[in-house]
Amino acid sequence: MSTTDTFSIARAAFLISVVVLSFLYGYTTRQNGFFPDQVIRQVQKEASNIWYRPSLTTRVYDRRGVRIKDSSAMQPGLTFINSLWNDSGEWNPGFNLVDRDGNVLHRWRVDRSTLFPDSVDRRGDPTQKILHGSYLLPNGDVVFNVDYVGTARIDACGNVVWRLPKGNHHSVARAEDETFWIPGTSKEQHRTTAEHPDGFPGLDNPVWLDQLHHVSADGTLLKKINVLDLLYENDLERYIVQAYQPQTGDNPPRTADITHLNDVEPLSSSMADDYPLFEAGDLLVSLRDVNLVLVVDPATRTVKWSGSRPIIKQHDPDFTGEGRIGIFDNNQDFVKRGRMLGGSRIVTVQPRTDSAVVRFPTAQSEPFYTDTMGKWQQLANGNMLLTESKAGRVVEVSPKGQTVWELVRTPYNNSKVPRVSKASRVGLTREDVADWPCSSTAPSTS
Repeated sequence: MSTTDTFSIARAAFLISVVVLSFLYGYTTRQNGFFPDQVIRQVQKEASNIWYRPSLTTRVYDRRGVRIKDSSAMQPGLTFINSLWNDSGEWNPGFNLVDRDGNVLHRWRVDRSTLFPDSVDRRGDPTQKILHGSYLLPNGDVVFNVDYVGTARIDACGNVVWRLPKGNHHSVARAEDETFWIPGTSKEQHRTTAEHPDGFPGLDNPVWLDQLHHVSADGTLLKKINVLDLLYENDLERYIVQAYQPQTGDNPPRTADITHLNDVEPLSSSMADDYPLFEAGDLLVSLRDVNLVLVVDPATRTVKWSGSRPIIKQHDPDFTGEGRIGIFDNNQDFVKRGRMLGGSRIVTVQPRTDSAVVRFPTAQSEPFYTDTMGKWQQLANGNMLLTESKAGRVVEVSPKGQTVWELVRTPYNNSKVPRVSKASRVGLTREDVADWPCSSTAPSTS
């Protein structure tokens, strides 16, 4: 081998080593907040304020529309989808109710700029905010959040029933008494609360106060619980202090949104016997930015269980029966399509035994990843309905992880596709929808 060949091999080996080491350092930096993580995050934040269009995302799939792989294995019902829609060439946020073939049986459209005209969105222009959490009622009413602005209820005709401008965001969960539990947040940053008038140890700068909001069926705020108070009262402040970095010189705090509450839902009485550690009415809460899921009694404010492994930037924990909690684990790794850690997952944990099982994906699953957002639903037949939000895709998978049905949104243009904030399978029929006011759906003749 010539001297030149030896030099070329050595140079190639050196370059590969540099790439590998740079990759490993970059990953470690992101996971642990080492320099220059704070700088990178600040640049990303500033860039997103200029260019970010919350309702759109990078197009992943070349295909569009519905793909049915096994109609006999599908869970019956209609699919309620929260996204951005093209109506005669004009794009509007709202909701579509579709059948298994993707035919629209009913639609609701929302003018975000007029729904809360006097509200101040803590993150920018309310007209650009997504419709995030949503819940479809049997009579065609929809309760939903205009992200970080408020909650509204509209009827099947799109008429506003009530508004609640309390900085609500993310999920909407309905309790057995027909009230709702909804995340909310303070409109301003705070250093103190009534329960902690001297501030929170370890937090030197003001922060947003995420809150658990209990809302009546007519839109009255019945109760609110500050998440930071809960954590400090239950000796869980270590999760906050570890994630929070105070401002020193040119080093800004990582973010004022230090908990990022993204889900709260009550345990039903029909499931309560499956959970010996909990009682009916206890709340399942997800705090994304500290990778923490917990169960709290809203009456006593006692956290009965908390878990942070093995999840990364999770969403949508659900009580699924048999003492288990299913979690949409985004498994965020800051690599395109989640290639480092294998994509997003559905993980079930059993608090009583402190065990965890990955239900999805399996060796038979198609690629699936959304670094943020994302929802999942346990279906009655054992299937799961998954919302791949940042790919504009909804997919129903079998218990073995195989695709049964999917819907990929029509692209906005060659490079962008509307996000899907949430999709859920609902036990409604064409005949049910035909009975709603303003319905254009004819009853089935079959």
